[in-house]
Amino acid sequence: MKQKSNIVWHHASVTRDRRERLNDHHSAVIWFTGLSGSGKSTLSHAVEEKLFQMKCRTYVLDGDNIRHGLCADLGFSDNDRKENIRRIGETAKLFVDAGVVTLTAFISPFRSDRLVARQLFDVGDFIEVYCRCPLEICESRDVKGMYRRARAGEIQNFTGISSPYEEPVSPELIVDTGSLSLAQCVDEIIGFLRESGVIISLEGVR
Repeated sequence: MKQKSNIVWHHASVTRDRRERLNDHHSAVIWFTGLSGSGKSTLSHAVEEKLFQMKCRTYVLDGDNIRHGLCADLGFSDNDRKENIRRIGETAKLFVDAGVVTLTAFISPFRSDRLVARQLFDVGDFIEVYCRCPLEICESRDVKGMYRRARAGEIQNFTGISSPYEEPVSPELIVDTGSLSLAQCVDEIIGFLRESGVIISLEGVR
């Protein structure tokens, strides 16, 4: 999509760096990906709760919630899925610029779309977390009955059944949500955020 020639980016005096120093931590997007039922939403909100308790500025962009508003006009065709992820990537970029640790919980089934989202960010700002969980376990957790309906042909283009899911090739972190407890998964992610310097205190460098 080409920008119009009469549109110029406005550079604000309040920068991301100043916001991060005020928040006392860095910002980044934690991009949870995985099959429906793999635990993306549950895990992202649990990680947010932990970060909130640590006094971090956070926000979760949840797949279902976003489709109630920003992406309410989109379906589940391949093209609509691509547009859904494009919009989320651009939204997450704004949140990161605002100094917020942003967690996104979307199936985002296609590697090419996740790559497009990654390329919006500087190196280190995009943390892809693959919620690895076998399909049979995801189906056994089918709280919403989506897999059952997909198997019955009532839902078209359902990831893992009638539409493919492309596993990440080299995500920053793989969390085995099919075998680990929620607490263990949260600890793994918080540990990674500490090691990568996202939630290191910036109090001494204001």
